[in-house]
Amino acid sequence: MVVDDKDMRQIFTEELDISEDRVVATLEYNTVPEWDSIAHMRLVAALEDKFDIMIDIDDVIEMSTFAIACDTVKKYVSEN
Repeated sequence: MVVDDKDMRQIFTEELDISEDRVVATLEYNTVPEWDSIAHMRLVAALEDKFDIMIDIDDVIEMSTFAIACDTVKKYVSEN
């Protein structure tokens, strides 16, 4: 499976309930009210479901920006 940035943006848009233009590489956890700890776990669950992966807790904690989340998902998808 290929990780498409469009798919990633869609998941962030839906799970954070924000407009797509706000989903940029530097979008950062806890710097916008919509991306709190509960939303973070929803994001992780949605990413795991979409890409059929299981993200280790250390990587979940490190996923602090949209760019890092993209890289993390790509790493797990390439391992499958």
